[in-house]
Amino acid sequence: MLLAYRETPSFYAVGRAIGVTHQTVERCVRRAERLGAMAALDDSPRPGREPVITDEARTFVVDLACRKAKDLGYPHELWTTRLLARHVREHGPRAGHECLATLAQGTLCKILSAHAVKPHKVRYYLERRDPDFEAKMAEVLCVYREVELLKQSEGEQAGEAPAVAIVSYDEKPGMQAVGTTAPDLPPVPRRHPSVSRDHEYVRRGTLSLLAGIDLVTGIVHASVEERHRSREFVAFLQRLDAAYPPATAITLILDNHSAHVSRETNAWLAAQPEGRFTFVFTPKHGSWLNLVEGFFSKLARSVLRHIRVASKQELKDRIMAAISDINRDPVVHTWTYSLSEAA
Repeated sequence: MLLAYRETPSFYAVGRAIGVTHQTVERCVRRAERLGAMAALDDSPRPGREPVITDEARTFVVDLACRKAKDLGYPHELWTTRLLARHVREHGPRAGHECLATLAQGTLCKILSAHAVKPHKVRYYLERRDPDFEAKMAEVLCVYREVELLKQSEGEQAGEAPAVAIVSYDEKPGMQAVGTTAPDLPPVPRRHPSVSRDHEYVRRGTLSLLAGIDLVTGIVHASVEERHRSREFVAFLQRLDAAYPPATAITLILDNHSAHVSRETNAWLAAQPEGRFTFVFTPKHGSWLNLVEGFFSKLARSVLRHIRVASKQELKDRIMAAISDINRDPVVHTWTYSLSEAA
């Protein structure tokens, strides 16, 4: 408005151009003349009642909100705003804050919001429990760096047996074989836009997927088992042993599951030629460093999403069919988190 008046010094012309009355334009200009152009852009302090709740009382409220309700004798694990407001009204005056005797729930919410405190919510985090986390992470990232070098030299060694194969391995346990109790109804145009399914279902058991991705070729080596003990893991290693030439050194990136370090597994590894298998373990609570986790996520969001089967065997067959389909056009997974970022 001030800029328009500067260009056209007429209250009526500016009012018509902006869509306000000429009196509004005049008040704005007079205010700018009195206070200055920049000060006129802000609202003037308005009369009103002085704040009743003191800063010390607000600090008292925030301090209570940052403590657990159960630590103050309540059965609740976390505060609700209603419970916290009641507690403040009961205990605030005893602590010397008479202004909190009539604290309303809405006022409490405003105080908490001003301090960005949400005592009724829980946000999860992962405690770092491995003292050697950085060293182990660097070891895994060095293997991914080696993968990049192998990809660059892959064209030069066309037709030759690979000297090194690097496999990202993990298990996906607890895949439920869930069956329907009534047939699914297909979508009907203009009536039912989605598949309709009866709410009831039948549990037929669970299966475990053992899978490893060759990080150079993208080929997925997989098996679906009833359980994932040491014997199933050793059987998977035997499949890997048969899949690669005898001269190829196989490096596995895997977590610290008990089956990976068991007596049975170590006994089988000891019987293999020296250098045939090398294990690189991710740090504890560092499974996100394993690239195969992204493959499991994609599988869960595509193949396993809303899946219904008549038996565990059908679930196994469909998973293996999906793996075969992936291997027809394998995707080479690439790690983007670098050593410099880890440091």
